[in-house]
Order: sequence, then structure tokens, then C-alpha cells
Amino acid sequence: MSILVEVFKDLLLRRYKHVPTHNAEMLDKPQENCVLNVGGGSKATAIPKYYADWRHDLLDIDPRGEPDIVCDARYLNTLERGQYDAIYCSHNLEHYYRHDGLKVIQGFVHILNQTGFAEVRVPDIDQVIRALTERQMDLDDILYNSAAGPISAHDVIYGLQTEIIASGQDFYAHKTGFTPDSLTGLLLKGGFSNVYLINDEHLAVHAFAFKTEPTDDQIKLLNLGLLFAPNTPHIAETGF
Repeated sequence: MSILVEVFKDLLLRRYKHVPTHNAEMLDKPQENCVLNVGGGSKATAIPKYYADWRHDLLDIDPRGEPDIVCDARYLNTLERGQYDAIYCSHNLEHYYRHDGLKVIQGFVHILNQTGFAEVRVPDIDQVIRALTERQMDLDDILYNSAAGPISAHDVIYGLQTEIIASGQDFYAHKTGFTPDSLTGLLLKGGFSNVYLINDEHLAVHAFAFKTEPTDDQIKLLNLGLLFAPNTPHIAETGF
């Protein structure tokens, strides 16, 4: 009976406290450069090619995509400190209320090693609003087409409606929005010391945030030499 009680308690903790679970094979892998893909859904969704030779661990709250770590990103601080070289977080941060987003960013800082960095992409609400105004569009009009199908302005601002309906989960809804300045401010407030903006994605903000000054290897890896010229401001924009 006591064993059943302990099992039941463990299930409750995982359901209500979001205790992370790990893929055992991941824990046995040798030490190497490693990137944690936060909220990526599935490893079938590609991440940037410069991570190709890195160990790629996937963390997601939804177990359907078979992530290596099942965890609500607000609880990243429950994971081992300083174990990752990079965080990749694409179109996930907007799924948290602003105060919870700060917890996620602080979690990034917690699990990154001393020279680690985070790469973050979020919808740019300023661009979306301007597109609506300039094109005289309605919220339900199609902004662009994607692999997931037509994307409306409503989808970008409030979350992909087809996914919310299909999953039945409200964590697919968008609970906040960002502009370049507001994302930069959140990253700095969360504990990063250097933030750089890359102007290379339509209707989105793309940022690299570093715990310390970026290393020469990071500059080369990310092809960011132009950004990191002497006397370049900590917040910079470029286009490729």
C-alpha cells in the first residue's frame, strides 16, 4: 500500500508542480556543446544549422512531441545549474504572462554556463499593428502562409487558433506581446548583460542575449562579426 501511495504522490507532483521528467538516454550522453530547445514542440522542427554539431535537447510542457525533458519552462530553475552552452527559444516566450516570462528568462540564466547565450524569437507586435494599419486589414485576415497553414493577425497576436482547438490546451494561447525594446528590457531584467537584435525575420524580433561578453568562437559560430565590431552598442540591429 505504501508503494501505491508514493506513486500517487509522485503523479500529483508532476501534474500540479510541473516536476521535470528526463529522457534517460539524454543523461548518458557524453559532454559536448549542447543547446536546449525550449518549447520547440518536436525535434522534427528544424533549429538553426549552426547547432548541427551540438547535442540538441528538447524541453517542452507537451509530451506529444517526445521531448527529452517534459517541463513547464517557468520551472527551469529546478534543473541543474550551468549545464547548457546555449538556449534556443523560438516563438514560445509569448505564451507566458509577462511576469512569468521573466521567470523563464531567469531560468535561462540559471541553466546556462558562464559563457552561455540565449537565442530568442518572438512575434513583433509593432510590426503586426503597422501591417494591419497600412494594409487596412482585419484581425482575421491572412498575414502570411506558413507550414502550419494560413496565419492571421489574430493568430500572431493571440496564438494559433487551430493548435489551441486541436490540443485543447490554453498554454498554446499568447498571453503577452513584444517589441524590440520590450524584449531587450526583459532579457536584461532577467539577468543577461548583453543583448543584440538581428533584423532578419518578418513580423518577428530576433535577439541574442549573453551572460558575459560574447567569445570569439561565438561571434564566428553565429556569423555576427559585423555586430561585434569595436565600440558597437550593446543593442544593435543588422540585416543579412
